[in-house]
Amino acid sequence: MELIGSSTSPFVRRIRILLANTQHTYTELDIYAGGRNALAQQTPIMKIPVLVDKGMHLYDSRVIARYLQQEHGLGRPLNWEEENQLTLIDGALDSLVVLLLSQRSGLDTEADAMYYRLQRERISSTLNALEESLNQGQFTEWNYPGICLYSLADWASFRELIELNDYPQLQQFRERFCGRDEVLATDPRSA
Repeated sequence: MELIGSSTSPFVRRIRILLANTQHTYTELDIYAGGRNALAQQTPIMKIPVLVDKGMHLYDSRVIARYLQQEHGLGRPLNWEEENQLTLIDGALDSLVVLLLSQRSGLDTEADAMYYRLQRERISSTLNALEESLNQGQFTEWNYPGICLYSLADWASFRELIELNDYPQLQQFRERFCGRDEVLATDPRSA
């Protein structure tokens, strides 16, 4: 089994954490420089992570996690509430990635352009919903949804896209799990 990705990707990190105690090969790619050709040979959508197992290429972190659960017994099936939680997490991450890539492209993401306004609105409303979920006692387990939430909070903080002080429950959640071996081993700051 081979996982292909980038150490700074929150989508890759969640799978690396999930695979922490499972035999696999991890292939690091710089997907914005020389790794584009290698990535194109693995996935037509040119996104990471990619999992290669038993001759099959799987392209999305949620699909990969489901596959690892079903085929390798990593975790348990998610219920509908957890699926919705992942949708919130992925929605925030997608918008944060748009802002980061736009900034790196020299675009003014603080402009009053509708596209960026919508991204900021989605980030704010989604993080507030996740903060409320934490207030209600959700995300108490270190399971796949918790791993995904941790990856979101830590990556957004690492990239300085959000101020975790504005989300005290999310900050406490991150602090609770930041010392885990698999979290330390996948920290993007050491990449």
